[in-house]
Amino acid sequence: MSVIKRRHFLRSTLAVAPAALLPYGRLFAAAEGAAMNDVEAVTGAGTQIILKAADVKDFAARLRGDLLLRDSAGYDVARRVWNGAFDRHPALIARCTGAADVVQAVKFAAANQLLVSVRGGGHSLSGQSVCEKGLMIDLSQMNGVHVDPVKRVATVEGGALLGALDREALALGLATTAGTVSHTGVGGLTLGGGFGRLCRRFGLACDNVRGIDLVTAGGKFLNASSQQNPELFWGLRGGGGNFGVATSFEFQLHPVDPVMLGGDLMFSWEDAPAVLKFFFDFAREAPDELNADVAAVRLPNNQRFVSFEICYSGDRAQGEKVLAPLRQIRKPIVDQIVPTPYVTLQSSSDVATEHGHRYYIKGGFVQKVTPGYIDTMIGIIQDANLAQVQAVSMPQGGGAIARIKPHATAFAQRAADHNAFIFTRWDDPAQNEAVAGWIKSAWAKLEPHTHGFYVNEFNTEDAARLGTTYGDNFARLAALKAKYDPDNLFRLNANIAPKKA
Repeated sequence: MSVIKRRHFLRSTLAVAPAALLPYGRLFAAAEGAAMNDVEAVTGAGTQIILKAADVKDFAARLRGDLLLRDSAGYDVARRVWNGAFDRHPALIARCTGAADVVQAVKFAAANQLLVSVRGGGHSLSGQSVCEKGLMIDLSQMNGVHVDPVKRVATVEGGALLGALDREALALGLATTAGTVSHTGVGGLTLGGGFGRLCRRFGLACDNVRGIDLVTAGGKFLNASSQQNPELFWGLRGGGGNFGVATSFEFQLHPVDPVMLGGDLMFSWEDAPAVLKFFFDFAREAPDELNADVAAVRLPNNQRFVSFEICYSGDRAQGEKVLAPLRQIRKPIVDQIVPTPYVTLQSSSDVATEHGHRYYIKGGFVQKVTPGYIDTMIGIIQDANLAQVQAVSMPQGGGAIARIKPHATAFAQRAADHNAFIFTRWDDPAQNEAVAGWIKSAWAKLEPHTHGFYVNEFNTEDAARLGTTYGDNFARLAALKAKYDPDNLFRLNANIAPKKA
């Protein structure tokens, strides 16, 4: 049995056992008032059902954490997720405190064929970390991070946020690839691949995983690693949440300087064609230590510009030499690239992507940037005219990402130069149709320049594109889905249907 498995599963199991002896009133306090009533719910197939009060009470008694119903104190806070475009009401929310709670939640869901959503950091762009009238399995209280500086390994619970991983590791001069927004969940980011400021140097987040603890659709607790359940381990590294609920991760850490060369470099809109052409040629030869994400942006005040978000994780003097050509394309209107604590860089986008706003993203991988792509990128922002932020952003690929074979993990898009996406943020619900119309129109122009997409940017209308995204890995993933989730209990994700025998 793995160290993760012993530490988290046994700890949670032992804690739950005496809890079952406590009075129902205490265990079900979070659902007071609603406890005496039957609960209306929905199955994964969309059928309306009634959960008997006695069964719901029994489920609550089996949890160490709280079970929240619609009348429970704290329910409205617990159901909220990052993307404010989604306002859903689960029939039940299981606030899990450990793997044993997750086992009980999955078994209850399977027994009743409930619609299930899994909330880690709640950052799902498509809002699928919360469901309507189903069971929401909430991991947010499972947020511990432990770093072993000798083995250079971090053990991270399934509900932890990236900022916690960064802080704990950086305090010991260590880091691993961990996204670009500190309030993102570790689990969702990693299962979908996991881009970040260090990915060109150390690989994607999923490339740095040594082991994952998982509760399957059958309620089994498994460890997946290169030694145990290796085929499942392969699928979890890029296959998203299709195979179960990940309750814990082990990450390989790397020595880094906690202060890195980074910040924003911005150019005027008039210089956009020259700047972008130079950058995309420059990026193909950039050293692994450089991560440069570029965006063409239009603000609500109609200001347009090109912005680079820079992180150079190597020697800072060498970094200045590497960045000199970028600064010399044209005169920057903003140059904020200075030695900066890495944890500061990792939280620099937090306000721009804070909780509660409405977000919509469409994206795809660009295998190789062409002049036609650059013209399209510029044209989309030139014509943009909505009353909110709009951007075409291009996180950089290559480096260590590309040196891993496409079949080595479920994440297949190893050769892409960039991950392109169109992004907008707004608050007024009256703008919903205008935003959707603009995104779809803009994406229709950009999509022919892409191949597949990053599953962490999945929207429900992207389901038909999954085959292209996974390429030759798709059939293998479908077979794996059939083994571990044959009834598609975990369907609220970039869903891979089980392959029929």
